[in-house]
Amino acid sequence: MNLESLLVSRDAEVVRVLRPTLEKLQIDVEVSSAVKSGSEALTSTKFDAVIVDCDDLQGGSEILRNLRNTPSNKSSVSFAILNGKTTTQQAFEMGANFVLQKPVTTAGTLRCLNTALSFMIREKRRYFRCPVQIPVILVLSQGEQMKVTATNLSEGGMAVHFDGKLAKTAFSKVHFMLPGTRTAMEPKGEVAWCDDLGRAGIKFLEVPESSREQLERWIMKKLAHHVTSAQ
Repeated sequence: MNLESLLVSRDAEVVRVLRPTLEKLQIDVEVSSAVKSGSEALTSTKFDAVIVDCDDLQGGSEILRNLRNTPSNKSSVSFAILNGKTTTQQAFEMGANFVLQKPVTTAGTLRCLNTALSFMIREKRRYFRCPVQIPVILVLSQGEQMKVTATNLSEGGMAVHFDGKLAKTAFSKVHFMLPGTRTAMEPKGEVAWCDDLGRAGIKFLEVPESSREQLERWIMKKLAHHVTSAQ
């Protein structure tokens, strides 16, 4: 399962060390040597990890500070590369999850990435939406029911298509069968968004622990298949 990363740096030595180290861990890397191109990439593409040269690239610190304001990458795992100007504490305050100090080494980078890997996988799994076509019953707290069709499914919710009107409300149950299994899912949920074309997003509010584990395993299996098929 390949992960996706963005490296924003014009330091040739940093790129030379980090690219093969990332690829060794099955992390694809896109390199941006300028702040502008790096910022543009963050607005158009979802990355599991964002690595920013904060001290030796003018404007690099601003990319790190603004990362949490980018819709697609606000929860991406972030790394700050430092070279004596910015302290580790300042990097964390700017939003970095991990810090690499120059001169970067293969061994040091590998240790840091191995520590961060589980967070990156979790982020990819959380973000992944699996296309589906399954019937869903939305149960209101008063017991009223509405039948809709789910068009994608993630750990945190689903997109649905419906006929008629769907108010922005909460549901005591979002009942559906996990595709390809005999597992019934009944999380609580609410309407996160809705448009005039009969489409809506349902956010899961409460998922029983046993059901959550089954959903996570299902998502991981589908994600691995999706990544393999795309290669």
